[in-house]
Amino acid sequence: MAIRAGITSMWQGLVLLAVCLTLVHCAHDIHEKRADTIKDHVEAFYDHLKHDRVAAAVRENEAIEQLSAQLGDTITRRVNRPGTNQVDREWTDRLTANETAAQNWLALGQYLSIKKQYPQSRATYQRVIDTYTGATERTYREQAARAVRDLDLLRPPAGSHQP
Repeated sequence: MAIRAGITSMWQGLVLLAVCLTLVHCAHDIHEKRADTIKDHVEAFYDHLKHDRVAAAVRENEAIEQLSAQLGDTITRRVNRPGTNQVDREWTDRLTANETAAQNWLALGQYLSIKKQYPQSRATYQRVIDTYTGATERTYREQAARAVRDLDLLRPPAGSHQP
């Protein structure tokens, strides 16, 4: 009887281990799927810019921002659940999506500037300044502010007077 209980306990332990490994693998798959989704949007974003499809590029970047927002909502709902590192993984995914979107907006602003579409470029940089207000996003705001100042060298804002 003790042998049978030991074998049953061993099988239960193995089943529990298999379930845990499956859950870890599934969590990793979700993390990988999110990374692949971001990568797909980035590739499409740059492909659209390459073919001068600015509106389509904007939609791709908005999709990345939407993913970031959804992850932020998920994290907010799970904050009060102790003992899980899922929040950390989702935080990393959110941070990746957010930083990627900010970098894409900066690239779009540069693209528009190269195309001499200065008002659109300025608006794109201003979007970064207005949208990415978190402490970890300071670098993107600073890059956008510098880019706006650089645009002022090329073409002053409407209504300003040059000496």
